[in-house]
Amino acid sequence: MIKQLITEFPISDLPNERSISREKINKYAYTKDEVDALISAAVKDAVDQAREIDEISMAKHNRDATVISMILGFTTLALFVDGLLRMLGIIPPFMDLDVNVLEKIADIVENDVIDKVKQVPIQKILQSNFR
Repeated sequence: MIKQLITEFPISDLPNERSISREKINKYAYTKDEVDALISAAVKDAVDQAREIDEISMAKHNRDATVISMILGFTTLALFVDGLLRMLGIIPPFMDLDVNVLEKIADIVENDVIDKVKQVPIQKILQSNFR
């Protein structure tokens, strides 16, 4: 009784191999050309999806890089203008770091250049240019 129960116990819902006819198998089987067509369609779809993902990610990267570049450029320009204005003496020194060079340049020009110009005989230069 137990031996009969074990042998007749259904293991799966699939029908027995002997009961599947060749016609039923051929009805659901694919030919090599059909399989190749399915594979090429799947590959084309995967490549199209990958290209779309690449385009989206590159657009996001370009947008983020543009924003970062604008922030860095604005900051650099602001610091440059701040340094230039401090160097010209328009903005007062920060933390006792005096970088004002305008007064030093004016003193050098007044002392050195004007003294050297006074040493040159202008009459001689003017006479040699008009001859």
